[in-house]
Amino acid sequence: MTQGCDDLRKERTKEEILALAEEMNVRYVRLQFTDLLGIIKNVEIPVDQLAKALDNKIMFDGSSIEGFVRIEESDMYLVPDRSTWLVFPWDSSQGKVARLICDIYLPGGQAFEGDPRIVLKRVMERARQAGFSAFNVGPEPEFFLFKLDAEGRPTQEVNDEGGYFDWAPLDLGENCRREIVLTLEAMGFEIEASHHEVAPGQHEIDFKYADALEAADNIATFRLVVKTIARQYGLHATFMPKPVYGINGSGMHCHQSLFRNQQNAFYDETDELGLSEIAKHYLAGLMQHAQAFTAICNPTVNSYKRLVPGYEAPSYVAWSAKNRSPLVRVPAARGSSTRIELRSPDPSCNPYLALAVMLASGLDGIEKKLPLALPVNRNIYIMTEEEKIAAGIQSLPGSLGEAIEVLAKDSVLREALGDHVFHHFIEAKRIEWSMYRMQVTEWEREQYLLNY
Repeated sequence: MTQGCDDLRKERTKEEILALAEEMNVRYVRLQFTDLLGIIKNVEIPVDQLAKALDNKIMFDGSSIEGFVRIEESDMYLVPDRSTWLVFPWDSSQGKVARLICDIYLPGGQAFEGDPRIVLKRVMERARQAGFSAFNVGPEPEFFLFKLDAEGRPTQEVNDEGGYFDWAPLDLGENCRREIVLTLEAMGFEIEASHHEVAPGQHEIDFKYADALEAADNIATFRLVVKTIARQYGLHATFMPKPVYGINGSGMHCHQSLFRNQQNAFYDETDELGLSEIAKHYLAGLMQHAQAFTAICNPTVNSYKRLVPGYEAPSYVAWSAKNRSPLVRVPAARGSSTRIELRSPDPSCNPYLALAVMLASGLDGIEKKLPLALPVNRNIYIMTEEEKIAAGIQSLPGSLGEAIEVLAKDSVLREALGDHVFHHFIEAKRIEWSMYRMQVTEWEREQYLLNY
C-alpha cells in the first residue's frame, strides 16, 4: 500500500491508525519530536503500545533532552499529531516501522512552552488572529554526500566532482539522489526539482510548499530520509552548512507567502512590482529582524563560514526582485504564486524555530506598517563600503557570538520564542561559542607555530 500525497497529512482516528498498522505489518512506532537544537529524538514503542500512545499516555524523561527541563521537572507526555502517521518505506527484518510526530505536554495537561513545534504553532495562531488563513513555506534544502571509509565512518572526500545541474557520469550521486526522491514520493512528498548543486558532492531536492507546520515536519523528515538512503549507498549525507573550505556551502532558501482564504495576500496586480502593502510590510519586518533571527536560522559556528561574500550565500541585509546577492529575493511569479524568498537560512537550523521567527518578523512588519527600503538591484559584493553605507545596507552577523548577542536584544523574537526557548537557546549557544573560541586550529598552527 502506497501513501499518496492526498493522505500524507490526513487527520486520522485512533481506530484508522490501528487498522493501518495491522494492514501494513507495522511492528514498531517511533514517537518523534525535536529538541531545542532541531535534532530528531524519538521514543520507539512496539505496536502493541500504539493504542496507549494514541490515548496520549506515553511519558518520557524530558530532563535528558537539550533545552527542555531540569531533572526535578522531568516527566512529560508525548501527544501524537495523528495527521503525521507515516510508515517508512524501507524494510526491516522485524517488520515495518512507522512514525508519529508528537507535541510535548506537561503532566498538568498544558503544552510545554519549550517544545519547538509548540512555539511555531503559537506564532501561526497569531497570524490566524491577524486574519491570515495560511502561512505557506517552500524550503530548498541542500546537502553534501561524502564517501565512507572501510570502518563506515565519514571521510572528507566528496562523492563526485560534478557541478551545477551536471548529470552522470560527473554526478556520481545521481542514483542515490534518485532513490531519495523515490523514497520521499513513496512517503507522500511532492518533489518539484532535484539536481546537483554548484559544489562537488552537493545536492538539492525541492519539495512542494506547505503550511508552515507541515513544512517544518517535512524538513525534519527529509533530513532523516536523506541520511538513511545515503547510508544504504555507502555514503554519508550531511546538512553541515560549510563542510569544505573554498567551495559553496549548503543553504535552505525559504519561499514564503501569507494567504487570506484562497487569496495570496502578497499579490496586488495594481502595484508596479505586483506586491501588496502586506507583502512590503512583511518584507520590511524580515529586514528589520534579520540580524537577530540569524542566530536561529544559522545556529552553528560553522554557519558563518558560509555567510561570506563570494560563495552565493547572502551576507548583507537588502532585497531585490532582480538579483540574487541580497538577503531577500522576490521571484518573478505573480498571482497565487507571489512569494518572498529568504536566502540566509541553512539546513542545520531547527525548522520549527526558524519558521517561527521568520513569521514573527513578518507579522511585526505588518502590525507596525514598517516602511520598505528601496531595492538594491546591483551586485552588492562589488559595491564599495561607501556605496553600501549610502544605500543603508547592513551586514549580517559575522559569527555565532555576534549573532547571539543581537538576538538577545530583540524583544519581538523573544516574545515569539517564549522565555523558556529564548533563554535556553541563548545559553546553549553562548557555551558553544565559548568552546569554539578556546580551540586551537590547524590553520593557526600552520600560520604561527614557526613564525612566532
